[in-house]
Amino acid sequence: METVKGSSPLDAIRWQREEYKEADQSKGMLTQADFFALLTKELSNQDPTKPVDNNEMISQMTAFSTTDGVNQLNKSFDIFARSMTSSQALQASSLVGRSVLVEDNVFGMEEGEAVKGKLVSEQAASNVNIYVENIAGEIIQTVPVGNVAAGGITFTWDGQTAKGEPAPEGAYRFRIVGLVDGQASELEAMTYRKVDSVTLAGAGGNILLNLNGGSSMALADVVEISSGDT
Repeated sequence: METVKGSSPLDAIRWQREEYKEADQSKGMLTQADFFALLTKELSNQDPTKPVDNNEMISQMTAFSTTDGVNQLNKSFDIFARSMTSSQALQASSLVGRSVLVEDNVFGMEEGEAVKGKLVSEQAASNVNIYVENIAGEIIQTVPVGNVAAGGITFTWDGQTAKGEPAPEGAYRFRIVGLVDGQASELEAMTYRKVDSVTLAGAGGNILLNLNGGSSMALADVVEISSGDT
């Protein structure tokens, strides 16, 4: 305790250092040292006429070993999970400014912007047409494709209307129709979307990609990453 003298009415002001107890990080869990301390105590207080059974001793040691192993496994898994999260965050950040393929035929675009899409069909199709529709469902451009084999093919809409004018900024969608086994069918259409930014702590702790047009998607839902900007 230290005393500081002054000229105030008080003869002395006493300062006392406060001591704080560090938080117990064990959270009440027994350590290996605790186990052996208890085991030693048990052996020192046992009845000489009724020594501890060997099987009981082995059972206690096995139980502790198993518990300790589970704790170590949990620690290792936590380290691995943090490492995976950091790796995903680094991967996601590298996608900013690039395009990713998403299972969605709806997209937003700026006036006159070219948009890349992908046609997906499990079977060969004929008389295939790609329709570009605005948010009101009006067809503003039709692109004849013809026959396609099973699988997927990429295509690009130049952002022009059927009149050859730049389409206004807004939301659009691709609708692909063709004949499969002689029956009119709607084929799956995907779009390539530009990544504007990344949210590292999204809903449920997921890493989210914020796409042009205002939508978001989880990094795990990316189907394909474009090698270029489009």
